[in-house]
Amino acid sequence: MDREIELRHLRYFVAVAEELHFGRAAERLHLAQPPLSQQIRKLEEILGYPLFLRTSRAVKLTAAGEVFLERARRTLRNVQEDMEEARSIGRGDEGFLRVGFIGSGMLTPLPAMLGHYRRLYPRVQLQLSENYTAGIGQSLNRGTLDAGFLRDGGSIEGLRLEALFSEPFVAVLPSSHRLADHKLISAADLRDEPFVFFSPTAGALAYEKPISLCEEHGFRPRVVQEAPQWLTILRLVGAGLGVTIAPECVKQIAGENVVCLNLRGAKVMSDIELAYRKHEDRAVVGAFAAVARASFRNAVHEETGLNMQASREIASRRRASR
Repeated sequence: MDREIELRHLRYFVAVAEELHFGRAAERLHLAQPPLSQQIRKLEEILGYPLFLRTSRAVKLTAAGEVFLERARRTLRNVQEDMEEARSIGRGDEGFLRVGFIGSGMLTPLPAMLGHYRRLYPRVQLQLSENYTAGIGQSLNRGTLDAGFLRDGGSIEGLRLEALFSEPFVAVLPSSHRLADHKLISAADLRDEPFVFFSPTAGALAYEKPISLCEEHGFRPRVVQEAPQWLTILRLVGAGLGVTIAPECVKQIAGENVVCLNLRGAKVMSDIELAYRKHEDRAVVGAFAAVARASFRNAVHEETGLNMQASREIASRRRASR
């Protein structure tokens, strides 16, 4: 052990080499001069060659000392960089993060949240993949994803789910439908309608939630066509193949040939949830979850504020028209 070079030997050597004076180097290192001289001699013994030429008037580097100075500086710099990298990974500032998301999440505050995270943590390698709720849950449990955004995942063994965003369901009808000019309808009005819907294998609870709005009125929808994406479902509804019940966010992709109507008395909400493994303790996942919570919370507050402002403006216009 006594024949091994330690980092303190390198720091001591660099200080003396830069000062070319043992007294000033000792002062810089907050050491007494004798222990410093002793450690430099020990370093030279380990190397087997002198690093300094010492006279009563000056201290100079030997040829070996000049080469070793460059190497010692590089070693100390590399160690410092490695320490900073380890600290950065420990804080969640660096690393590799695999995140799954459901397609309809792109119609919520999710894209803005991901952009915000990217700006906050540019050194994290963020890999995104789209899938269904069920598929994301399976990938999380297999360890091929680190975090995921689900729609109505509910309870999945081995995973922790946090609701980040809730929205109501709306009825989606062809613009030519007999109820298309209504402001508000009941799910009961769709009792005899054919439905276009996605497969229950995409997510059991995500499938059953809108179905339950119909079951409250004593019927289960007659699904005549399944489709994998909400955009496809809306296009099929617009083509007259049926109607559907969808999260309110689909209004953003509704074309002119469909209408989205609020459902009277509907209390069931659709939730966007953040999911990760129950015993996940990596800082990079923790930091990502913190950004997701804050971003969605801020988005909800902003939307609430805008809705309140719009309500006040509508009320003001109504008063003015009286």
